[in-house]
Amino acid sequence: MSTTPTETRARSGVEVRLEELRKVYSGVTALDGLSLTIGQGELVALLGPSGCGKTTALRLVAGLEEANGGRVVIGGQDVTNLGANKRQIGMVFQAYSLFPHMTAAQNLEFGMQLHNVEVDERRKRARETPHANKYASQMSGGQQQRVALARALAIRPKVLLLDEPLSALDARVRARLRDEIRRVQLEVGITTLFVTHDQEEALAIADRVGVMNKGRIEQLGPPTAIYSRPATPFVAEFVGLTNRLNGNVRSGEVEVRGVRLPLVKPETADGPATALIRPEAVTLASDGDASAGPLVGTVIAVSFLGATSRVTVDLGDVIVLAQMPTSQASANPAGSRVRLTLRPDPVLIARDEKTAAEA
Repeated sequence: MSTTPTETRARSGVEVRLEELRKVYSGVTALDGLSLTIGQGELVALLGPSGCGKTTALRLVAGLEEANGGRVVIGGQDVTNLGANKRQIGMVFQAYSLFPHMTAAQNLEFGMQLHNVEVDERRKRARETPHANKYASQMSGGQQQRVALARALAIRPKVLLLDEPLSALDARVRARLRDEIRRVQLEVGITTLFVTHDQEEALAIADRVGVMNKGRIEQLGPPTAIYSRPATPFVAEFVGLTNRLNGNVRSGEVEVRGVRLPLVKPETADGPATALIRPEAVTLASDGDASAGPLVGTVIAVSFLGATSRVTVDLGDVIVLAQMPTSQASANPAGSRVRLTLRPDPVLIARDEKTAAEA
């Protein structure tokens, strides 16, 4: 009987729990009580800037670092004090890490040999790898990373860890291999932790995304929720593009240049604030006077993105990005005077120290 990817994942994956993990390097806190549960067969991406702790978290799960506090639990077993070779982990690094003197098949066999896989079974699995008889020097970066992924999965691990595996590849290969990783992960049903600083990667393939900052997860949720309803100003500005427009909060709404918008957090205190507005919530008005007003400005650039385009508008005191269908954007070339409209999507509020004092 055939099964869907979701059914496969539920049957073959294991749960992974990170419980209050702490890690300090020479007095600098890399992880500050990080807690995360990855469900059976789920792919969770940790996303964040350099130094946020995402790679440290992955290395603690792998057993390549020792935590200063907390636990790692895999499939119900506390593995915090187990060596990396006893955790049944498959790992793919940013560097391909293939032995240059071995063919692709020999690289796979070597990994399985370390895990005591029988000779006949090793050879059978190794023959299935792409480019089996090629050496690393004979393969492109994308081909080498496919072999590295096959090697990680050949040992039949309980958990797959991916440490920025696509960052060394060019954009087209990266997108193709990203989709291939997701397809294989769904077919195998393996619980996966994917670490990246590339928001497009995280939002494209993860079941859930954890946005990290200063050793903690600021928000964890499905990609659509992370993007459309960010929990904090950091998440709003790190994931996607965001316009910052001054406004005034009053009674659960914010007034921005004469337009009242609902808030993601209606309980936000009244007073001066900065509204964080996505470009797709800004459009060019097709009617009315475009000569003056608080939302009238000059188009200074139109960036073609395919079916959509991003228009950069100078309002005089601030630059605003608007995203819309290319057919609409192309009717307003650079130099055009335009009037903007703000779609009444719930927005997040940011307050710096000066604004907070005024409030």
